[in-house]
Amino acid sequence: MVKKFIEKELREEHEEIEYEDTNVRELLTLMKDNSELISDLAYAAIAFDSKDLAEEVSHLESEMDKMMYQIRLKCMLSSRTIEDAEQLSGLLQVASSAEKISDAAEDMVELLDMDVELRPLLPHILRDAEEKIHTLKVYKDSSLVGRSIADLGIETQTGIKIIAVRYKDRWIYGPSGETKIHGGDLLIIRGVEEGYRELKKVAHAEESWGQVIS
Repeated sequence: MVKKFIEKELREEHEEIEYEDTNVRELLTLMKDNSELISDLAYAAIAFDSKDLAEEVSHLESEMDKMMYQIRLKCMLSSRTIEDAEQLSGLLQVASSAEKISDAAEDMVELLDMDVELRPLLPHILRDAEEKIHTLKVYKDSSLVGRSIADLGIETQTGIKIIAVRYKDRWIYGPSGETKIHGGDLLIIRGVEEGYRELKKVAHAEESWGQVIS
């Protein structure tokens, strides 16, 4: 009876969301990946004073709320004993932590709506971080062109993570390993300065990728 009551409350709270019979492990993995992406995009939005990136952060935060609803409801439906409830409570804690990260990221980008005289200070604050956010243009004669992120192994080789790719007029947020690099792409990346300098030389066709990884 209690379970049905809580389930009813959850449905009323998110009445516009349809229940999906999704695997809990898949939901947790997706929430973890999204919480990392949303944090990176929030830093990038502040660093580059980008309302477009801020809007994507808000969109992802909304998606995280929907996933949190799905996982809460899924756990409620799966719990039949005290032992089940104890195990599922741990999963809910992990999911809740991921959701809190996304909430904090949305709070961050709200700083872009503050007094315009104070906003230029934000990028300077972020520059003190060990890992920095950069944009990087890929030249058409770069040896990165035509190869996928996974094939290049950029993060493994340089420690640089590609947060987003602008291909023509379209942004790809959280690109997968299968995403290919094209000439003219604009990358938003995160990593240490040394890795950025190495990748920049290749992106600007000053060195080949083989020289960097050799």
